[in-house]
Amino acid sequence: MSYPFSDDQEELRRTVRRFLTEKSPEAEVRRLMESAEGFDPAVWRQMAEQLDLQGLTIPERYGGAGHSYAELVVVLEEMGRALLCAPYFSTVALAANLLLATDDESAKRDFLPGIAAGRRIATVALTEHSGRWDADGVTLEATEAAPAPATQAGGAEAAAADGGWRLSGEKFYVPDGHVADLVLVVARTPAGVSLFAVRRGAPGFAATPVPTLDQTRKLARLRFDRTPARLVGADGGGRPAVAEMLDLAAIALAAEQAGGAQRVLDMSVEYAKLRVQFGRPIGSFQAIKHKCADMLVEVESARAAAYHAGWAAAEGDDEVPALASLAKSYCSEAYFHAAAENIQIHGGIGYTWEHPAHLYFKRAKSSELMLGDGAYHRELLAQRIGI
Repeated sequence: MSYPFSDDQEELRRTVRRFLTEKSPEAEVRRLMESAEGFDPAVWRQMAEQLDLQGLTIPERYGGAGHSYAELVVVLEEMGRALLCAPYFSTVALAANLLLATDDESAKRDFLPGIAAGRRIATVALTEHSGRWDADGVTLEATEAAPAPATQAGGAEAAAADGGWRLSGEKFYVPDGHVADLVLVVARTPAGVSLFAVRRGAPGFAATPVPTLDQTRKLARLRFDRTPARLVGADGGGRPAVAEMLDLAAIALAAEQAGGAQRVLDMSVEYAKLRVQFGRPIGSFQAIKHKCADMLVEVESARAAAYHAGWAAAEGDDEVPALASLAKSYCSEAYFHAAAENIQIHGGIGYTWEHPAHLYFKRAKSSELMLGDGAYHRELLAQRIGI
């Protein structure tokens, strides 16, 4: 299937690729993945000030550029290709999408302009000890704080300032949770699943980075001990927004996976042309030809799945939930297979720490598990199309 990107969209692709070629070469990826923060604040600011990437799909009334999801797919494909180390996925694909999915205009006006301008790093805290990527797995409790006595210092104004709610519990596997200025927490109240905003440094809040297989994408464990929080949207009304956010995030991640898969295919083909054994380039051997041909079919199919889902999201199509699961399922497995085959084609050098093949392999595996693996999304797809 052909997707007719406009001249402006293709120029966006070229611009982002040039930027990432300069700002995210392999040496910089390796430097940042060893750092505690996991990103370069100067590059993060440049992404906003020079390219307006953080505000790409945020409506203009909230300080964004007002582009569609098709443009975001283009950008994330390039970021996956470059293994960009930055809190972009957590801030844009998770937090911004979740805010936009709510009907809380006050929260949108308060939080989205800072995200669009690159001043605020945000993330979503959803997953708990069970590892489930859905609202049904949420057990973290939110309780409404008792009104402060009028005679107490600050009185009711103090209670209103911190949102009037308290969170208690833990969240796991939170992308960039250790550097986020804003955490959107999915919690449970007596009324049901609800959304809450927690600021960095709030009382009772602690974020601890955790070891990860993929060092290019940082995860954190968050603890809440009667942490002040602000209700976003209606009490008990968070489930639809979470569902919409997860579908859009799955499409964003699929686009990133398609970009990474294309990069490892390019690496494999380039090496197969240059590496000589028995007096011939290894690309002339039938076994290597078959591997590259199979990778090409999978990579092109993955790109088509991500593009199709991205265009559907841009147009507000009713099929977005089904297409999101289809894209995430296929792209996850295509990327992981391509990354593994890339190591095989490179032979011994592909197993070494010095070669970038293992960086893509680890990103492919972590991305496969994030938001649910292929089997999980195939089951979702079956449910969504009524099988």
